[in-house]
Amino acid sequence: MLRADTASHHPVSDLEGVDTVSVKAAIHYPSFSFPGGSAAIASTLAATAKAADEGGIDTFTLMDHYFQIQGVGPADAPMLEGYTGLGFVAAHTSRMQLGLLVTGVTYRHPALLAKIVTTLDVLSSGRAFLGLGAAWFEREHVALGVPYPAMSERFRRLEEAIQICCQMWSDDDGPYSGEFYQLAETLCVPQPITRPRPPLLLGGGGEKKTLRLVAQYADATNLFGGDVEVITHKLDVLRRHCDDLGRDFDSIEKTTIGYRGDPLGDTDGFLAEMQTYAAAGISKVWVSLPSTDPAPFVTQFSEKVLPRMAEI
Repeated sequence: MLRADTASHHPVSDLEGVDTVSVKAAIHYPSFSFPGGSAAIASTLAATAKAADEGGIDTFTLMDHYFQIQGVGPADAPMLEGYTGLGFVAAHTSRMQLGLLVTGVTYRHPALLAKIVTTLDVLSSGRAFLGLGAAWFEREHVALGVPYPAMSERFRRLEEAIQICCQMWSDDDGPYSGEFYQLAETLCVPQPITRPRPPLLLGGGGEKKTLRLVAQYADATNLFGGDVEVITHKLDVLRRHCDDLGRDFDSIEKTTIGYRGDPLGDTDGFLAEMQTYAAAGISKVWVSLPSTDPAPFVTQFSEKVLPRMAEI
């Protein structure tokens, strides 16, 4: 699990600079299209989260979307608001780290986002992390009337959002003045249970902006994986940014989502892929759940695959 360094906003993860790391499993819950319709969503989500928590899964995430995304289902498929969903999950679990993979910076004012994540952290007894990204799904922005500025502006807003959240979670409750956001106070009471602040994970592999922001601010990077050569290249870029900024590369947890195989149908193939990820420095891999029977999938994964992952 990610942890923060009390000395600065450059936290330290569980990695200690070894060449090969153990790989933890995270579960991503991308779909609410279940047999039984809306009435089945709550019970299915609760059962899946409980199975993951009891089965030893490290982290459990939802998406931050209001319409379903291409590749998972049609836009009009069921989709819940992410942080409300995580609050529900927190009440049904006791151990796993919880967050969105990842929060779109355009959807919430940064100071209010800091309060939302603080609330999740307090009510989950210190299990929240902030996954954050520049947002990308234009259709739902336009449809729901959410401003969707150009990419360059979204990245500048992303950096200000990071700065605001860090200030909200610090001893500094004074003003903040940026290009886009001006706050008279950054008061946040109660403070998160996780000290000095909830861990920050940035999603995306953009080499000029995203990975530089990771090097400057984040506890973890989440890369869209599947191709270990691409992941290795992205981590090389991140290392160069860390060198430029004087940041310890090994203090950043390296994670990925996007494994395209079937860990239950081809467990040996999955574990072989995990071995290559571990050799590249990846310490956590997200597995996306099927939309049919996700709770039994998690139970089988925890029983059949997780013990063998621990041997990598």
